[in-house]
Amino acid sequence: MPSSYMIEAKGLRKSFGSVSVLTSVDLTVERGTMLALLGPNGAGKTTAVRIMSTLLTADGGTVTIGGHDVTSNARAVRRLIGLTGQNTAVDELLTGHENLVMMGRLFRLGKAAALQRAGELLEQFSLVDAAHRPIKTYSGGMRRRLDLAVSLLNSPPVLFLDEPTTGLDPTSRMEMWDTIRSLMAAGTTVLLTTQYLEEADQLADHIALINGGRVVAEGTAQQLKAQVGTERVELTFAAGDMTTAHALYDGERLDEHTISVPIESVADIRNLLNLATEKGVDVTRFALHEPTLDDVFRTLTSGANAVRGPVGDGSGTTTGDTT
Repeated sequence: MPSSYMIEAKGLRKSFGSVSVLTSVDLTVERGTMLALLGPNGAGKTTAVRIMSTLLTADGGTVTIGGHDVTSNARAVRRLIGLTGQNTAVDELLTGHENLVMMGRLFRLGKAAALQRAGELLEQFSLVDAAHRPIKTYSGGMRRRLDLAVSLLNSPPVLFLDEPTTGLDPTSRMEMWDTIRSLMAAGTTVLLTTQYLEEADQLADHIALINGGRVVAEGTAQQLKAQVGTERVELTFAAGDMTTAHALYDGERLDEHTISVPIESVADIRNLLNLATEKGVDVTRFALHEPTLDDVFRTLTSGANAVRGPVGDGSGTTTGDTT
């Protein structure tokens, strides 16, 4: 019986000299879903993608794509995958159409098939009007769309997106999100790395957080958010009241005027404000703050709070060593 996992990595290890980049990383991506791989710079995200896309050899562990081992059957894996890296990989002197046709021929498409596929992708990515302009005249968003189009020339069932929206303006980023959603709706399996946590929140079915070369947390966005606590109220105080406020409230100091306090009900908000009034502390504003992936990222990757091994899935069950 075929595995439900289109991408499966077990015990993945990689070092560069004396520097260990990946330490026994396990990742799985079910067919037709997206896994977002998050982590600070240098955590090993791109290294993992390069290994899974056959561009780099692991020191240990195994990776299979569609049931094919990336080391022993790399050619079969390459027929199944598309890859969009952090930097655009198109020729600036050629037009968009010329880039697609050239790459189509490198994918061993016949001339007629390459021309047909180029036309389809130019239309799909709204680049028809710019098809015969040199890439050097394209905006950043247009270049990224063309780069993604190149990775889809062979209609791969698996797509690796390594920070595909880096440097894009908000409008171009949302357009790219729509494109990715349409690919997923058509059944494409996607592994995404990104520094934009909202991107993972919006797009991913499942999220894995890498820190120090290990997966330190994984689950859905909601499961991960549940691990860092309940809702919080951010209370901002008038100048001169912060010392008193900090003594009153058991919360996290966000800046020189604001404290974040965990709450469990609306009544807690009322009690916090009443306490300030009783003690003569001036609250200038307050805001309700639900846990976000930013909170997850900050909690699990920063300083003394960093988790050193996989944590629970949001159900209270641990999945590895947390020491």
